[in-house]
Amino acid sequence: MQIHNLSKTPSLLDTFMSEIRDKNIQKDSMRFRRNIERIGEILGYELSKFLSFSEKNTETPLGTSNTKQYTNDIVLCSILRAGLPLHNGLLNYFDNAENAFISAYRKHIDNTNEFDIIIEYLTCPDLEGKTLLLADPMIASGQSIYATLEALKPFGTPKEIHLISVIGAQQGVDYINEKVGDNIHLWIANIDDELNNQGYIIPGLGDAGDLAFGSKLQK
Repeated sequence: MQIHNLSKTPSLLDTFMSEIRDKNIQKDSMRFRRNIERIGEILGYELSKFLSFSEKNTETPLGTSNTKQYTNDIVLCSILRAGLPLHNGLLNYFDNAENAFISAYRKHIDNTNEFDIIIEYLTCPDLEGKTLLLADPMIASGQSIYATLEALKPFGTPKEIHLISVIGAQQGVDYINEKVGDNIHLWIANIDDELNNQGYIIPGLGDAGDLAFGSKLQK
């Protein structure tokens, strides 16, 4: 897997990352969602440099301009519910993309820290020969994003796959790297060193879904 860690180069992205981590700023859920959306826009811009382009002549009121436009057939897939703000940010830039959604959540075993990844809902267009953008804001253990890739296989083989995430634990990034091929790209805003025994990224930011949409009822 080719890993593109944008934190290695200081940029405006660092401001948005600081705000989503700040426990006081997090109290404003609308601002949290908007910052995740803006991070998605930046990650989308960076990954767009790796797409395929062709030249196109565009008629202006005063003449003709030679431009370049990407030619990829893009399918944007997000893991519900935390992935929605990130999805919106990417869709702002890839506005002609087809869309897919999947629910993937942890089901803890006998009230322990052990868990399975449960997938209950999936809607997806044909992926054969297309460019798949898979958005998941947090890569903790890496199991959810890998389970999603496996669940999407019946829909066809994409020409290329780009994983997009905001924060990952090194352990989760390593797990995915061991499971997938070299032709997959990971675009991530930052990678933290630790994963605690509850499966949360340290220092991370907490539960992205709860911060964006409110606390959920536990089954």
